[in-house]
Amino acid sequence: MKRYAEIQLDEWKESEERKPLLVLGARQVGKTWLIKKFARESFKSFVYINFEKETKLRKIFEEDYHPHRIVKAIEVTLNVKITAGESLLIFDEIQAAEGGLTSLKYFNEDYRELHLIAAGSLLGVSVGNKDSFPVGQVDFLYLYPMSFSEFLLACEKEQFAELIKKSDWNLIEVVHPQLVSLLKEYYFVGGMPEAVLSYRTNKNYNKVRQIQNNILDAYDRDFSKHAPKEIVPRIRMIWNSVLSQLSKENKKFIYGMIKEGARAKDFELALCWLENYGLIYKVNSINKAHFPLSSYADFNCFKMYALDLGLLGAIGNLDSKTHLDNQLFSEFKGALAEQYVLQELKAAGQKNVFYWSNDTGAAELDFIFENNGTIHPVEVKANENLQAKSLKVFLQKYTEIKGWRSSLSRYRV
Repeated sequence: MKRYAEIQLDEWKESEERKPLLVLGARQVGKTWLIKKFARESFKSFVYINFEKETKLRKIFEEDYHPHRIVKAIEVTLNVKITAGESLLIFDEIQAAEGGLTSLKYFNEDYRELHLIAAGSLLGVSVGNKDSFPVGQVDFLYLYPMSFSEFLLACEKEQFAELIKKSDWNLIEVVHPQLVSLLKEYYFVGGMPEAVLSYRTNKNYNKVRQIQNNILDAYDRDFSKHAPKEIVPRIRMIWNSVLSQLSKENKKFIYGMIKEGARAKDFELALCWLENYGLIYKVNSINKAHFPLSSYADFNCFKMYALDLGLLGAIGNLDSKTHLDNQLFSEFKGALAEQYVLQELKAAGQKNVFYWSNDTGAAELDFIFENNGTIHPVEVKANENLQAKSLKVFLQKYTEIKGWRSSLSRYRV
């Protein structure tokens, strides 16, 4: 399967300003698979170390951070040869080795000719106090679940993916029904690579759902293993409430929906843990559309989304029929459509996404973000409804800004 992040990896390899690369992303989004594929295709050799499994190598950073000594220790321990310019050294689950993250600073300063990629799924929640983050000493690549276009490529629909990439609206008009059908399939399968691969191979929704449930079970085990014990029950309560929070008319996160009488201070640590783990996205509210948007964010008022569209459906136990017939656009239409749009924005590299509401709260715009010096307000419609009252209110207030509407309707200006 092809991931667009492969282009970023190629650019990193050839860059004269290359630093050690840190690949970030939640568990199961395909980090290890992507890095190994890149290693096989782009280098004469590679050495892969998973510090969760290779316990004997966790101590190689204890003596000092001299990169040449560290590389020599790896060569001797694993009986391998590492050649700068020809070999790729991979540190996977780097957070499991104390000092591993700190060592990247010295690889950058003293051994930059060696290509080094590090990855970690739990960096946000597991980095110890003895590790210092190598600020300014690493390059970053954020990996998310597979986008709709990557899903199309995986399902051997390359021509459709190419039409979207080129914004060929005339031909897209012709294949519009097929694209809508494929989008509904993606709503169920989502972008977790294992689920996409299973669907491509078997076209069996039950097997896809089984994989999604297995991923959810793995996440649940991580809650018990890595989170402070006192907040584990609250983490589960928040995680299991994602779909219900998004399915209500007002999608603002409400603590009382988790548990009667729940307050922010009771759940803020659990919420922060889930966000750092990478399973949820918080989209904060703003009431002014001026640069920079982040300076107008209200961090106490937010909407919460899941990592992946398919996992969101699995949490709610939505069956395939719900996704593939008109029921999709009834009870859960808003939740799934908004989750999809946010997921596409994230996959495209848009890190800071907000939502806008006016001072009275009567108008609320689903998403707003900055890109290349331009503010983009987006209103999401789940079907072909072309009425966008909140977008109209916004554009009347900010006449210099261009508005966008996402829907199942055919493209128009």
